[in-house]
Amino acid sequence: MSTPQFWSTPIRYCRWAAHEKPAIFYSLIVGAMGPVALVTLPPIRRYFGSYNLPPVPLTYPIPAGPRVIPEGYDDE
Repeated sequence: MSTPQFWSTPIRYCRWAAHEKPAIFYSLIVGAMGPVALVTLPPIRRYFGSYNLPPVPLTYPIPAGPRVIPEGYDDE
């Protein structure tokens, strides 16, 4: 039994796959870049001075004091 073509000649197989099945080949390449980006992007962002923004508020702040009802806008 022979070894699969990928393991015997990986560069040649990748060239073949890029020409014959480009959607699958390049989707695997882009998908493999995700875990790499998790490790490499935070140090690069820190180097260029990026900072973490404050979290978006999840509630609306309630104003202190009584509610002022506007006057002069009635339909009557």
